[in-house]
Amino acid sequence: MVGRYPDWNVLDEQEHWDETTRRVVLSRLHDVPERSFFDEREAATLTAFCDVLLAQDKEPRIPVLAYIDEKLAGGVGDGWQYYDLPGDGEVWKIVARGLDEEAQRNAFDSFAAAALELRTGIVHRFGQGELHGGAWESVNVARAFRVVVRYACQAFYSHPWAWTEIGFGGPAYPRGYGAFGAPHMGERESWEGNEAFHVDPVKDTQERGIE
Repeated sequence: MVGRYPDWNVLDEQEHWDETTRRVVLSRLHDVPERSFFDEREAATLTAFCDVLLAQDKEPRIPVLAYIDEKLAGGVGDGWQYYDLPGDGEVWKIVARGLDEEAQRNAFDSFAAAALELRTGIVHRFGQGELHGGAWESVNVARAFRVVVRYACQAFYSHPWAWTEIGFGGPAYPRGYGAFGAPHMGERESWEGNEAFHVDPVKDTQERGIE
């Protein structure tokens, strides 16, 4: 209940969802998958990576890696992959090794054990395709970053806590949409969240120099 939609909670709308939809959405809150694809060290490293990537710096955190683990363990990909990368699961494991190696170059045992400032810097360099040597030599680093970001964002934005944060109204079935959809004309769904303040995220990140 913070940010641009402090009075909005998408779960208040669950009585408007059909039973199947409600069961699926609520399972994301109460039935977090057990780890089965990543080992313990990989999971710790990649959880720390996802927290930095998604700016999850305090509880409650969406268990992003748990849903990524479940997807990879089930062999469920997105139906395509880059020609110069291995399968998505192997990409994730290479990234885990690479992140740990970067931390070890800075006297930490693992990425998860590294100071937040260092972790943030490593993720920034990863996003710029500027990591080299060791595990990184086996992948196209820039494309590997795109793969893991895609998985992380899919997991994060399929969770109702993320919907609440961004003011998303949740599934519209079977209620449907009735408004025309032009907020500047005052035409919005009566059940959508009210924005407490407006910030253009693109301009904001540019002005703050945190792209």
